[in-house]
Amino acid sequence: MIEIRNLSKTYKQHQALSSINLQISTGIFGLLGPNGAGKSTLMRIMATLMKPSGGDVLIDSLSINTHPEKVRKMIGYLPQHFHVYPQLTPIEILDYVGVMKGVTNKKERREQVSHWLHEVNLTSKANEKMKTFSHGMKQRVGIAQAFMGDPKLIILDEPTVGLDPEERLRLRNLLSKEGLNKSILLSTHVVTDIESSCFEVGVLQKGTLILDATVDQLRERACGKVWEGTVPSGYLENLAEDTILCTEHRDKTIHARVLAEEKPFHGAKMLEPTLEDGYLALLGGSTL
Repeated sequence: MIEIRNLSKTYKQHQALSSINLQISTGIFGLLGPNGAGKSTLMRIMATLMKPSGGDVLIDSLSINTHPEKVRKMIGYLPQHFHVYPQLTPIEILDYVGVMKGVTNKKERREQVSHWLHEVNLTSKANEKMKTFSHGMKQRVGIAQAFMGDPKLIILDEPTVGLDPEERLRLRNLLSKEGLNKSILLSTHVVTDIESSCFEVGVLQKGTLILDATVDQLRERACGKVWEGTVPSGYLENLAEDTILCTEHRDKTIHARVLAEEKPFHGAKMLEPTLEDGYLALLGGSTL
């Protein structure tokens, strides 16, 4: 069990996080929020890379404030920007991370390295230097190192950046499997990754946790508010920009998908909402 208690972080006059309270159990927990909402700050604090201004995080009852060294061995972390020495190979990187996680038995460490390289589809590239890798391949090494040492908590900050559709699917399947006995915190701007992988989700806005709910409960925020239809070109200029979900130009008309409390135009049909619709409806607040 992961417990976040009254967690706050202040940079000079800027409140990056304000009294965050959250519990994360076994499974995949999604974290959403616009740029600057405090997601990466929260994850860096949980990974013991940054000290909070107030509050605490407990991982299996161990505090990040009083037992950071013990907590680090229980955590796997992929930062938003994963950087390593370009002369190293994936095997060398994962072996080093294994040592740092306390996997002192060489045979066990080799087995873990081999296993996780296979899981991210990099076995054939295991001995090639990182400087020859594409961004997506480097990202997969980052994902693999986060799982080394059998951590209780996996923290993944934008893990699908740079991954092609096949590798994104592979990652989703991996998270689904590992989430059976681990706590996984997944932060991403790709809402479909949350929708396909997570049961619970938290939404941060301006450093405040504005929602802690199931994925279905977030989706329901847009129930009865998603509409679709065709209107003449120029008609949508009369609507608020933040209500237009997507548009497709067709000759002299526009096929639009709109978020609105009431039918926005003649002929509009109500649709079942997606998770992204619910997320946008939540962020819209009193404007909806």
